[in-house]
Amino acid sequence: MARKKKENDKSGLKAIAKAGGLKEILQGDTLRFACGLLLLVSALFMMLAFTSNIITGKIDQAGVEADRLDQAANYGGRLGASISYYFMNDCFGFCAYFIPIFLLFASMKLMRAYKVRLWKWFLNCTILMVWGSIMLSLLTQSVLPTDWLHQMAFYPGGGHGNYIRDYLTRQIGTAGTYIVMVCTAVFYLVYASSETINVVRRLLNPKAYIDSRRAKASDEKETETEETKPVKSAAETAGPQYEEDYPLSLDLSKEPDDGIEPALILGTETDVVEEPLPQPAGVEATLTVEGPQTIEKADKKTVEEVRDMEPFDPRKDLENYHFPTLDLLTKYADNGPSIDMAEQNANKDRIITTLRDFGVEISSIKATIGPAITLYEITPAKGVRISRIRNLENDLALQLSALGIRIIAPIPGKGTIGIEVPNQKARIVSMESILNSKKFQECTFELPIALGKTITNEVFMVDLAKMPHLLVAGATGQGKSVGLNAIITSLLYKKHPAELKFVMVDPKKVEFSIYSPVENHFLAKIPDEEDPIITDVTKVVQTLKSLCQLMDHRYDLLKKAKVRNIKEYNEKFKRRELNPENGHEFMPYIVVIIDEFGDLIMTAGKEVELPIARIAQLARAVGMHMIIATQRPTTNIITGTIKANFPARMAFKVSSQIDSRTILDRKGADQLIGKGDMLFHTGNEPVRVQCAFVDTPEVEKICNFIARQQGYIGAFELPEVLAEGGGETAGNALDTSSLDPLFEEAARLIVIHQQGSTSLIQRKFSIGYNRAGRLMDQLEKAGIVGPTQGSKPRDVLCADETDLEMRISAIR
Repeated sequence: MARKKKENDKSGLKAIAKAGGLKEILQGDTLRFACGLLLLVSALFMMLAFTSNIITGKIDQAGVEADRLDQAANYGGRLGASISYYFMNDCFGFCAYFIPIFLLFASMKLMRAYKVRLWKWFLNCTILMVWGSIMLSLLTQSVLPTDWLHQMAFYPGGGHGNYIRDYLTRQIGTAGTYIVMVCTAVFYLVYASSETINVVRRLLNPKAYIDSRRAKASDEKETETEETKPVKSAAETAGPQYEEDYPLSLDLSKEPDDGIEPALILGTETDVVEEPLPQPAGVEATLTVEGPQTIEKADKKTVEEVRDMEPFDPRKDLENYHFPTLDLLTKYADNGPSIDMAEQNANKDRIITTLRDFGVEISSIKATIGPAITLYEITPAKGVRISRIRNLENDLALQLSALGIRIIAPIPGKGTIGIEVPNQKARIVSMESILNSKKFQECTFELPIALGKTITNEVFMVDLAKMPHLLVAGATGQGKSVGLNAIITSLLYKKHPAELKFVMVDPKKVEFSIYSPVENHFLAKIPDEEDPIITDVTKVVQTLKSLCQLMDHRYDLLKKAKVRNIKEYNEKFKRRELNPENGHEFMPYIVVIIDEFGDLIMTAGKEVELPIARIAQLARAVGMHMIIATQRPTTNIITGTIKANFPARMAFKVSSQIDSRTILDRKGADQLIGKGDMLFHTGNEPVRVQCAFVDTPEVEKICNFIARQQGYIGAFELPEVLAEGGGETAGNALDTSSLDPLFEEAARLIVIHQQGSTSLIQRKFSIGYNRAGRLMDQLEKAGIVGPTQGSKPRDVLCADETDLEMRISAIR
């Protein structure tokens, strides 16, 4: 009987959770807001209790100490009396007010009313509370009489302040305690503001400060005694023409007064000339000239010297950030080069014999051994056509018993023909060996990507900022995901969180989830989005629109700064030539990585392709770069628009020559051997590269290493855009002439299920995402469903079918 009752209780809880959306409530914004509201109420209650304790604490003191407080005089009741007695009497005295102050700011952050750096407020409030309680206890002991202290409800410094004060005075005396407290205060002020250093220097060396002030006063006096230059009168000239030979310059050392337009300075003086009033005939006109105005000089240095001394450093936001170390990556024992001469000699003999059997003579042969491929360069004899060797590709593969060979006829820049033959035993190219190379460590690329090693065992690196966008394609299981991890890992090892942000789109929901821990360091997302990795198609569309909006905003900043690209803009910003008060800001690079692009095209179609094409066409100059990957390289996925805007291609093994031509515009990808073997194409001849291997545990170690460090308060927020149906036409009246034929049926379906979701319309009517989205827009304008709520279904505004029929009749 008890077991049956327990099972009924569990089923009832599951039903409640399913009906009320308990999981969505716990994971959504509702819980954050509720916790923030709870903290706000707690902070206000503590302030009320503390303030009341100053007046009523003496009355409640005996009852609280005896734990028999039947009725409290505190405005917060018995709870308020107990809390205020503990925090103000036993702990920190008046400085206990810092506790509700911190709770107040924490509630503002949780409710997202203000953007607050919570860790800074916590550190400041803690330091001030501890230091203040000790200092108050020290001062009250020295100033106030003992009788007065006993008559107070609590000690001003609290029990904590008295205990630390007594300990310090026993150890170093009262004078020593004052010295320690003053030094501690100076250290804190230096941490709070660097201007404290200048103030301390003035106090330590007042003579130098007085001398500098006297020198400035003498300079100003010399300026005031300068003689003004004569100005010609109107009677001496034929017309009222006043010409000056002084050069035109603008004084930057002084701000213009409020309400007065900044004046152009002629030479070093501003001459104010009053035009004479009309005089009667025969009377000579008089000219009144005012003396030069004194211009206040700068206190210390010129603008150029300040810029040279204190350039803006974006890394100071996270100045204690440490880049990932190489010991997080796996080292492989067989990573060194090895040559099997028996295999090389056997392959050489087979190549020579096969070519000779078909009447092709060669004069020389050379082997270059790579990690997984060996390149044999042959020099044909005179009179041998290249086409004859190219046509022997399958015959050579048969004789060599290879998985697949590739003939390069001829090799660009050389007078030889290349035959690429897979090694019998391939070596693993570890990510550790690539990132530990001198080429990677000393590279100066803006966005360096270390992909692997070439056939000649050289580290292959490219700069994403110059490509500027990358298309990754290949069949399932051929190394495409490892290639994406290699790209992201090399960027994490080289860039600071202030300089780079990722926007990751993962329809499969499992590929990029390992990068969630670095949300507060490297990831960017739209506001109010809980998951840092974008998996919902609707969120993808909103994110791409947000990126387009950010791109336009950045172009406006480039135009205002009169520069052409993000590199020039950031350099100008670092030199402090751009004022943040005018809207300027440091621009981090943004790399958008989209996995399974084919799935997005199938579900969203043009709604995804168009913003991607727009970003790919324009976003290079503002530091936004895209990497899209797909395992289905067909023409309906990789369209002409995509290929035209993604000049850099990274092709892994594909199943057919048609797919290879779709990716690279030539064959070759179908002849790869898999397991990270790829062709990298940037417009010239493709380069064969063995992709560096980075395993999932290695990526997890790197992300956890970064996540344990101090980060930003949240992910980098992209501009907020309206969700589906929230665009410019969302507020317009419903156009009854363009209603979808399925409008009424969709409305009845939504009301019957009491669930307003686009996916429900898609499933029931077997229509595409775009049409279902337009239907949902029309239902919202008709007042049948409410606006979007992120990932939650829309609210259904019609209670039953009767209400729905009334609304439909009104529309008709």
